[in-house]
Amino acid sequence: MANVNEIMSWTFHEETSVPPEVEEILVAGERAEVAYKTIRDIAVITNKRLIISDRQGLTGKKVEVYTIPFKSIIMYSSENGGRLDFNSELELWTKAGKFKLNLNKKVDVRKLDRIIGSYIL
Repeated sequence: MANVNEIMSWTFHEETSVPPEVEEILVAGERAEVAYKTIRDIAVITNKRLIISDRQGLTGKKVEVYTIPFKSIIMYSSENGGRLDFNSELELWTKAGKFKLNLNKKVDVRKLDRIIGSYIL
């Protein structure tokens, strides 16, 4: 199991397709909005939650899935990358604590703003 500090150090690199192990756990009425690659894992934003699929072990066949329901988000902030700082950041304050996610320059932080805002506001 990854600890919160490991989750907070993940960087979303670029958009990708939703993996089957995440599609399988979507509930009735839930749909994937966008998915992002990390180095070896996948993060999926749905209309109800943020899902992080964490591949473990040498083969990556063992998968742990984390869920942050939008209803648990108390506040969030986003920071776009500047001229010299290429990564953007997204911080989520939840009932479980604060999560900080780094976003590669290929990830549109404002798109994430719109998706998250449309479901928590």
